[in-house]
Amino acid sequence: MEDSVKEEMLKNDGRFRSLAEEHQDCERKLTEIQAKSLLSEEDEMEIKRLKVHKLALKDHMESLAREHEAQ
Repeated sequence: MEDSVKEEMLKNDGRFRSLAEEHQDCERKLTEIQAKSLLSEEDEMEIKRLKVHKLALKDHMESLAREHEAQ
């Protein structure tokens, strides 16, 4: 996805902006968990869940951007 398309969609597309904010939130949570010196089993499971969710969000954002470019 080109940066110009991403910037335009962040400004003009509420769905895209919401997905991007949720993606950033997942990234922050991952950073917080991974900063711990010792990870519990729950932490490891949460890391995996967040990574999968973050990837799904990115895929959805890419799909919206492709639709936007096609218009």
